[in-house]
Amino acid sequence: MPSSSVISQWHSARVQLRYNYRVYPDASQREALARSFGCARVVFNDGLRARQQARLEGLPYLSDAELSKRVTAAKLTPQRAWLGEVSSVVLQQALADLNVAYRNFFASISGKRKGRKVAPPRFRSRKDNRQAIRFTKNARFKVLDNGRLRLPKIGDVEVRWSRNLPSDPSSVTVIRDAAGRYFASFVVQSTDEPLPVADSEIGIDLGLTHFAVLSDGTKVAAPKFLRRAARKLKRLQQDLSRKQRGSQNRKKAVVKVARAHARVADTRRDWQHKLSTRIIRDNQAVFVEDLCVVGLGRTRLAKSVHDAGWASFTGMLEYKAVRYGRTFGRVNRFFPSTRMCSDCGRINDKMALDVRTWKCPCGSTRDRDVNAAINVLAAGRAESLNDRGARIRPPAMVAPRGEAVIHPDAACSTRSVEGISVL
Repeated sequence: MPSSSVISQWHSARVQLRYNYRVYPDASQREALARSFGCARVVFNDGLRARQQARLEGLPYLSDAELSKRVTAAKLTPQRAWLGEVSSVVLQQALADLNVAYRNFFASISGKRKGRKVAPPRFRSRKDNRQAIRFTKNARFKVLDNGRLRLPKIGDVEVRWSRNLPSDPSSVTVIRDAAGRYFASFVVQSTDEPLPVADSEIGIDLGLTHFAVLSDGTKVAAPKFLRRAARKLKRLQQDLSRKQRGSQNRKKAVVKVARAHARVADTRRDWQHKLSTRIIRDNQAVFVEDLCVVGLGRTRLAKSVHDAGWASFTGMLEYKAVRYGRTFGRVNRFFPSTRMCSDCGRINDKMALDVRTWKCPCGSTRDRDVNAAINVLAAGRAESLNDRGARIRPPAMVAPRGEAVIHPDAACSTRSVEGISVL
């Protein structure tokens, strides 16, 4: 059977998608939204405080139903009577977020949840950059014929519709970001939309000099959106540093900085969507290397790594492959895609990052990135078709003198940066 540590694939018949739209509430609606944000935050913090207090006193864990009863009772008290001014669904969804945070924390410390350890829930602050509330079908929100979004106890909000929703949404989340913009995020169920079968398959080697190098020799230049906006961001940050803390001018400067960063993020996201859609449309199977972005984010290349946005790009490829009937796979990050010759299969010695081309003893001259992309494609094909457990890797060879040693911290070593093109 194929090894799950080398390549992972997943398929689904139905996909749950989010559709985000910009909304433009008026002054009274912004005030109502601010009130809803505050009430949801208070309910979340009250529930978290109650559970922490119960734990300190040695009492049993407060159930979800018990917290819901406490919220209902709090509305009848003078101290929390203003909770009745907002939709009850917003308050219940705030408790649901708290319950999900606790379940993720418990699953993480017990080992049931894979990945990095999850911290326990923290108190929400009114100074958080992102404020959000959620309405489910029980709230009876509605998209009107005139294009406005009707939200209970808020009103009919103007929406900038960039495209139609594929189906009736199951929930909508209203978000206010650090730049002061409002968005409506709809959750919809979308069925598969298979594209016509394509003849080509592609392997992708992600890097910094070139954002992506394809196995067919195509090289996609790295846009470096953050680097291009560095001069403007530097000037805005300098203006912010000169403002007095707590002043209105400082708040305005903070918004200007947030808007500049939001513009960079939006531009990067739009570019990645277009590139990922084109790759999925033109290829039947797509294989990428499973890079350790978290580890690379702790190196001297952290700024460039985060500017590239590899994780978000591969996530787009993955869900679009499921939606459009394509095959997507991740190759193990420790697979020697850079050092292995794509012609003879020989694994050569380690090479410096500034070596862009190298010659194999078999006589072939290989481009570092194109060779890695070809090997990623070969490994992905072999693993996806290896249903009988056949040997797909080269035979064992004598390790070079500098590598014949056991590294206790191999999982976090610099070997994970092999195959990444850097300046």
